[in-house]
Amino acid sequence: MDKLITLDHVSKHFHVGKNQTLVAVNDVTLDIYKGETLGVVGESGCGKSTLGRMVMGIYNTTKGTMKYNGKVVSLKHTKDRYEYSRKAQIIFQDPYASLNPRMTVGSIIAEGMEIHNMYDKEKRMQRVYELLETVGLNKEHANRFPHEFSGGQRQRIGIARALAVEPEFIVCDEPISALDVSIQSQIINLLKDLQAEHGFTYMFIAHDLNIVKYISDRIAVMYLGNLVELADSDEIYAHTLHPYSQALLASVPIPDPDKEAQKEASVLSGDVPSPINPKPGCPFANRCKHATERCKTESPKLKEVRPGHFVACHLHK
Repeated sequence: MDKLITLDHVSKHFHVGKNQTLVAVNDVTLDIYKGETLGVVGESGCGKSTLGRMVMGIYNTTKGTMKYNGKVVSLKHTKDRYEYSRKAQIIFQDPYASLNPRMTVGSIIAEGMEIHNMYDKEKRMQRVYELLETVGLNKEHANRFPHEFSGGQRQRIGIARALAVEPEFIVCDEPISALDVSIQSQIINLLKDLQAEHGFTYMFIAHDLNIVKYISDRIAVMYLGNLVELADSDEIYAHTLHPYSQALLASVPIPDPDKEAQKEASVLSGDVPSPINPKPGCPFANRCKHATERCKTESPKLKEVRPGHFVACHLHK
């Protein structure tokens, strides 16, 4: 498969006080291939959304480089950011906060096309109608305001807005976490259908590991801003290697009550370390039952231990 996006040792730091730096994403190296869905999982605060916003171009990288189709992407200039925003779009987590309440649905969807000078006014509205029907709404909805829609309908509007400028890459930043379970499957299947039809490349960020497994070709596991495991979806479920990934998968409920009752509990000890001025060593060391003295002083590097299966852990050589 051809690489669409390459992240080379990218980091994102935020200064939060005198001599205090919050490391949101730390030294991540990652390839995203054309037409695939890369799932990104991890607990709240692990840097998933920050990584997605860096790839999207909302945040500049503090360190490292990003390439798109083999060319280095620099987003420090307005022109570069403008050009890249046509290629990469995002579907936000909260369908209630991500739509301007003072704009009609038609104006929300058409805004990106106007910014990028796509089509004339008549063709633009025709395209809005097409997009509304694509995501399962009606063209009559174009004249309504966001408050007139349910959460699931608002997320469909958000998807239509992302599609409007005909991007190649879409960051799905927990697009179903704010929706009812009955609506979640509809949105997931819509995203899969759109990908099959248009060949989109997705970065799908979520908490629900079952949904991530269903939609993703590969899964990246993050902990405290670090990429700790990366593999094909089936491989990472069948041969989980990192202790943190193992704990994540063990927390997934089994729909069979008898099997759920027999499942061995996996409870992590200790607290998540502060991402502000992090200490050297493995970020998971204080919660890992396998930790050694080496883990407390030396940060493990992400390495391939099985074909296509990468892990950052001193237990695996």
